Amino acid sequence: MRGGAYAALGLTIPFAGKSSLVEEFLNFKKLPAYGLQLWTVKEDLAANPKEVLKKVASFGYKQIESFEGKNGMFWGLKNTEFKKYLDDLGTKIISSHCNNTVDFERKAAEAAEIGMKYLICPYKGPQKSIDDFKKFADEFNVSGEICRKNGIRFAYHNHDYSFKPIDGQVPQEVMMNGTDKNLVDFEMDIYWVIAAGEDPKAWFKKHPGRFKLCHVKDLAKTATGHESVQIGKGTIDFASILKAGTADGLKYYIVEQEAFTGTNPLESAEADAKYMGSFSY
Repeated sequence: MRGGAYAALGLTIPFAGKSSLVEEFLNFKKLPAYGLQLWTVKEDLAANPKEVLKKVASFGYKQIESFEGKNGMFWGLKNTEFKKYLDDLGTKIISSHCNNTVDFERKAAEAAEIGMKYLICPYKGPQKSIDDFKKFADEFNVSGEICRKNGIRFAYHNHDYSFKPIDGQVPQEVMMNGTDKNLVDFEMDIYWVIAAGEDPKAWFKKHPGRFKLCHVKDLAKTATGHESVQIGKGTIDFASILKAGTADGLKYYIVEQEAFTGTNPLESAEADAKYMGSFSY
């Protein structure tokens, strides 16, 4: 009965724009935009930054999240040159991973100058004491204040280690509770939350408004554990997770892939873009 009703609906809608109208009727929503974490194509990028950025834009990515390589966040270009090049390609840099303990005032000022939204600490690594994570929270508050003064935001990106209890406490919880929500946001790497055996939706619900960015990265089981794969070829239910995240404040959806069995980074970046472009929840 339902299928017949949907078919009848399709017959009543003019062909042009029919897909979007049907999705709206069925309460499906598409992502407002999506980006690529350049770590996905890091080897190609190091060899020829401008050509790779051009290809990435041609795949349909309208947002870029950079990372701090040996030539900085802007890959050998001045921040303003980098922005102009992306503008000409029809995309823009939203955020970047970087070391927030070295020359961070300059990095925040340069990011703000070109309209970036976030600077993000990408990794701290496993620690022996929960007190180490309490110190990280204090550090993040300082970085967040530097970003605030420059009109941008600071965030922390998780791996699986921050969900592994130490002395009965969960490091991720300690960092989230120990940071000022007015200064520090979080970027959820969905892959690593699930790899840690946690439920992303439960974390969104527990800390509404704190996760403003996410890494959309799929997970496939392997004989020895798991690995990152093209989005849609793994096991993660992105429809329900991104729906829940969006309801609780998620704003930026950044593709990342870190393993390329049977493919290569640029091919995967293109395939991931096609998935994201047709994705609805």
